Amino acid sequence: MKGFGMISVNNVGWIEKERPVCGPMDAILRPIAVAPCSSDTHASHGGSGVQENLILGHESIAEVVEVGSMVKYFKPGDVVVVPCCTPDWTEKAMQQRNSNNAHDSGMMKSFKLLGAWDGVFAEFFKINQADANLVLKPENVSIEAALMTVDMMSTGFYGVEMADVQFGDTVVVFGIGPVGLMAVAGTALRGAGRIIAIGTRPNCVELAKEYGATDIVSYKDGDVVQQILAINGGQVDRVIIAGGNCATMNQALSIVKPNGTISSVNFYDVMDKFEYPAYLWGLGMSDVTIRGGFCPGGALRIEKLLNIISSGRFNPEKVLNYKYQGFDKIEEAFKVMDEKPRDLIKPIVYIDWN
Repeated sequence: MKGFGMISVNNVGWIEKERPVCGPMDAILRPIAVAPCSSDTHASHGGSGVQENLILGHESIAEVVEVGSMVKYFKPGDVVVVPCCTPDWTEKAMQQRNSNNAHDSGMMKSFKLLGAWDGVFAEFFKINQADANLVLKPENVSIEAALMTVDMMSTGFYGVEMADVQFGDTVVVFGIGPVGLMAVAGTALRGAGRIIAIGTRPNCVELAKEYGATDIVSYKDGDVVQQILAINGGQVDRVIIAGGNCATMNQALSIVKPNGTISSVNFYDVMDKFEYPAYLWGLGMSDVTIRGGFCPGGALRIEKLLNIISSGRFNPEKVLNYKYQGFDKIEEAFKVMDEKPRDLIKPIVYIDWN
C-alpha cells in the first residue's frame, strides 16, 4: 500500500509498505477525510525523535474495511470517527487518570498513530481494540465537524479541563490556532466570564470572538502581560497555553493569581528548556498549579464531544479553511500545514476511493 510520511528527519514523501494485519480486536480502515496537524509536521522535523519510513497522520474519519474476530460493534462499510489517541484498555495502568499516559510501557504510548505504528495518511491503517477506540459517525454531524473532535477539539477542551475553569472565571488563552480556538470555545461552554485570547491572525481573531473571546490581545500592540493586567485590572484565574514557546510559561506565571491554574497543551521540542525566576511562582508559595498534557483517548470521550456538536452547542468545522480533494493531495495539505501561510487555520483532505 501507499502512504505519505517521514522517510527520515526533514525528508517527507510517499512510502510503499505492506498493508497492516488485523488482530482479533482490531479494525483496518481506509480514510475518507484527513487533517494534517502541526504535530505531524513537528514530528517530521525530528521533534519526537529520529524515525524513518513512518507514515504520518492522526486525524481521520474513515470507512471500516475489515474487523477482527472479537470485534462486536463495527462491520465493513461503517463510517467511523477515529480518536487520535487509542489506548490499550486491558493494561493495568488504565486505572490511572489520563488514558493517554495510562500505558505500561511509558508516556504518551497511547498516541500510536504518531510513532508506535503507521498513521492515517495511507490507503489502509490499523486501529487497536476497535470496540473501545472507534465511534460511529452520527448522521447529523458533518464529516468536517466530526473530524475536529479527534484531536483539535479534544485537545483544546482538555486544556480547559486541566485549567479547571469555573463559572465566572477570567481566563487567558495563549495562541488561537486550531487548538487555541477550541480552548476558547470550551472555556465559554464551561461558563467563564471574561476570556482573553492572544493572537494576531485576522481570521483566527474573528473566529475566537465568535467562539466566545471577550478580549483580544496582540503582541504587536506591546507587552502582552502588561496589556492583560491593564484589561483585567489585575491577575486572572486561569491560563491555557495553546501556542508560543517556553518563555510563554513566564508570561503565564506573571498573570495568574495565587491559587490559580496554568494549563499547557503546547507540544514542545525535545531540546526546549523552561527557565523562570522563582519570584514568578511566588517563591514556591503561591499555590499556583501548573499542568501539561495531551488529550485522553478512546471512544467515550469522542462520543461526548460529538454530542456537544449534534445538540447544536458548538460548531468546530469553521476552522477548516483550506480544502483539498483526493488522496494525492495529502502531500500538498501537509506542506501547507508546515509552511503555515498567514490565512491558514486548518486544512482538510477529502478522499473518494470510487
